[in-house]
Amino acid sequence: MDRIPILKMGHFLLVTIQVDLYDRLALTLENDLISMVSQTGARGVLIDISAVSIVDSFMGRILGNIASMSRIMDAETVVVGMQPAVAITLVELGLTLQGVYTALNVEKGMELLNSKMDTNLEQEEDEEDQDDRND
Repeated sequence: MDRIPILKMGHFLLVTIQVDLYDRLALTLENDLISMVSQTGARGVLIDISAVSIVDSFMGRILGNIASMSRIMDAETVVVGMQPAVAITLVELGLTLQGVYTALNVEKGMELLNSKMDTNLEQEEDEEDQDDRND
């Protein structure tokens, strides 16, 4: 069975989609990614779709599902490399990809994930300080 490789880079998982996804492969990716987030404790998922030329409503929902499930597991999702035609199609389909952050390329996506992770750590520290003061 075909699988899309998922690489661990520090606190993040990196997925580079090099083929147009058919439904079964998209579902496999969704399951594999969520399992990897759980197993590794990843704080972010970066999905590079620069090679994807066609997207449909199912693929849009899969990206949204990945983001929602990742967020529940304390990880942010960033999609990078979206082609203009893909962005237009998603808008025309009415898919907003709620919970999915976007960036132009992998470098900017990693910067975004790092900034999100720093922000989350600061919020956790502030909450701990508040709890300490309340005790």
